[in-house]
Amino acid sequence: MQIIDLCPDNLEAIQQAATLLVEGFKEHWSTAWSDLDSALAEVQESFSTDRISRIAVDEAGVVLGWIGGIKQYDGNVWELHPLVVRAECRGRGIGKALVADLEERVRERGGFTIWLGTDDEDNMTSLSGVNLYPNVFEHIARIKNLRSHPYEFYQKCGFVIVGVIPDANGLGKPDIYMAKSVRGNQ
Repeated sequence: MQIIDLCPDNLEAIQQAATLLVEGFKEHWSTAWSDLDSALAEVQESFSTDRISRIAVDEAGVVLGWIGGIKQYDGNVWELHPLVVRAECRGRGIGKALVADLEERVRERGGFTIWLGTDDEDNMTSLSGVNLYPNVFEHIARIKNLRSHPYEFYQKCGFVIVGVIPDANGLGKPDIYMAKSVRGNQ
């Protein structure tokens, strides 16, 4: 496997990345990219000058995963958006390698922090289906992963939960905010 830039002229890789978005998010985040057209639009947006767009490919050029970064706060902070790995390739370190690669790209551009939002629309954590007010941080401190929510993957990559937007996706459906410093030794 190697990690390379996803380029606007690589039509086959663009198609594969878009297909990965639809397939990778349909079970728990079906409104994210419900069809190939919306996913292709997301891929096309990733080619903006304020973006990073990287893919993991195998020896035959098959896209195994895709990660994007969006420049914010004058480049001090970057949003990780999106990250998807081919279903049959999950658990092999591809997602972790893509995150590490994004961290390096952000450091090269002078960034300090990467953040992401990881929604819970499907009762996958103890933060879903409950009223998080008024003690939001108490709920965060006691978070439990009930059904393989990706926040634990991001924790293994060094991210920490920095907040929650209660009801972001509807009543009882929060967005979990996570961040990580990408500066050298802290």
